[in-house]
Amino acid sequence: MFIATLLTNPSTPKLDAALVESLRNAWGGGEAVWLSPDEAAEFPVRQMPPNLWDVWEDLQALGVDLVVQPMEGRRKRMLLADMDSTMIQQECIDELADEAGVGDRVKDITARAMNGELDFEGALTERVGLLKGLPETVIGKVLDTRITLMPGGRELLATMKAAGAYAALVSGGFTAFTKHVAETLGFDENRANTLMVEDGKLTGKVAHPILGRDAKVAALQEISTRLHLDHDEVMAVGDGANDLGMLELAGAGVALHAKPSVAAQCEIRINHGDLTALLYIQGYTKAEFEGV
Repeated sequence: MFIATLLTNPSTPKLDAALVESLRNAWGGGEAVWLSPDEAAEFPVRQMPPNLWDVWEDLQALGVDLVVQPMEGRRKRMLLADMDSTMIQQECIDELADEAGVGDRVKDITARAMNGELDFEGALTERVGLLKGLPETVIGKVLDTRITLMPGGRELLATMKAAGAYAALVSGGFTAFTKHVAETLGFDENRANTLMVEDGKLTGKVAHPILGRDAKVAALQEISTRLHLDHDEVMAVGDGANDLGMLELAGAGVALHAKPSVAAQCEIRINHGDLTALLYIQGYTKAEFEGV
């Protein structure tokens, strides 16, 4: 048995009941259940619809996300999350680069790396090199003035943790940022790269080994083994090419507002919803959300 979930942007909820019923009827689904009025609904189906991606594409034009997944085991016991453009709305290195006066150059490299056009380690090394000489105090300034949380993050963490799930933040960014975001949102642990500092200034180097795609996969394997969890019990979320390994390995790999080349390789794609979409696809109703 499978479950089909339709959802939309919670800031402008516009999920039409007639649309839900029409799709349910077309797919011979069971009774529709509204997880949140005008925002998210689901219904069971006996098999994976053969025209899923054609319907998905049509719904995208209406501002509606569609996810079809096995019903059994969809509530996960672990969350493994990327940080930049996933749990926060920015790319930290781009914000630091703006402060260093090399914003445009670094943003171009970041975009190409996240799209899978450049080697992640090489791209990170090049970008960090452009930050050489930047005062370490700028990190605090960027955190205070430039970094904003992705909508729905507090609810996602609070709700999953209240249900007993473990949460890990694993980023190709920097520990100076992951530590703050992890403490703010309630992650159980965080892993990231470390910017090298000398005499109060960034040296333009990052400590090795560099945490990239393989390290995110290793984090999923190590943490799930430590917690005695199967990979199927893990939900991973990210947006860039260096997230693909963990998204493919997790029981539910969510491409959140991801680069097109990344989303195309994932079965769960959220383009309109926020992080609460990760709760809806696990079957939580809005009334069950914690941290609201």
